[in-house]
Amino acid sequence: MSNNDPLAALAALPGVTESVESVRKAVDRAYGHRVMRRRSSEVTAEAALRGARASAACEGADWPLEEVRRRSDFSVGADGGHGEAELVGAALRLSAEAGHLLEVWRRAPLQALARLHLLAASGTLDADRVGRPRRDGEEPVSPPPARLLTPPPAEEVAGRLDGLARLLLAGTEAPALVVAAVVHGEVLALRPFGSMDGLVARAAQRVTLVSAGLDPKAICPAEVGLAELGAEAYAGALQAYASGTPDGVASWIAHCAEALLLGVRETTAVCEALQRGAA
Repeated sequence: MSNNDPLAALAALPGVTESVESVRKAVDRAYGHRVMRRRSSEVTAEAALRGARASAACEGADWPLEEVRRRSDFSVGADGGHGEAELVGAALRLSAEAGHLLEVWRRAPLQALARLHLLAASGTLDADRVGRPRRDGEEPVSPPPARLLTPPPAEEVAGRLDGLARLLLAGTEAPALVVAAVVHGEVLALRPFGSMDGLVARAAQRVTLVSAGLDPKAICPAEVGLAELGAEAYAGALQAYASGTPDGVASWIAHCAEALLLGVRETTAVCEALQRGAA
């Protein structure tokens, strides 16, 4: 693995080149749909809604799309204290605001992650715990995919976040899919904030895909694919990533690629519905 560009070296892992190519072709086809010429903003808005619904579903708040579309109250306790409404609301806020963080992401990725957590967790935690990495003695609330992993100690979290930020700021020749998968995997495995980390990880992946130019209009909701592939597959892929082995990391990237391909399929269905006048 190259010391100068370790992210780019991941692209040479078994099967990754094929994943990258299949994703690129699928995304290109989605952007080439005739609906995108005049109605791309509508596709982006619908992708944001569907991605948010799916991201919340990955946390266990699996609400029907029409319920998410209809509801306006996502405050703490709005669902009788079960917490699902606040998860859905947090996912919607992240999906709506992620695109506004591109410049911050490019110059200060840790600041962008803090902002994502602030958007997700405000009103659910004490103010001094929102938007900052957890400290010694603060046990994380594990999102479903990470429950089988032992949470790393706070001092390890800080070091690995700094390392991730340095890699991103140094620039890389790695394909966007690879960079986004690493960002997603690191944040999810580290659980850096101790709450809402799954939502933050998936939002950070979305920001990375937009920033790197693979999905500049954010029309391909990988979250939909993650939810469709299921919690067991998501958890298994994350465990493989956390192992740190070449095969494990390649398996995680392949899972992220499969999820993104399913997100592209969702987008294509949206475009077809708009073309028929059914959406």
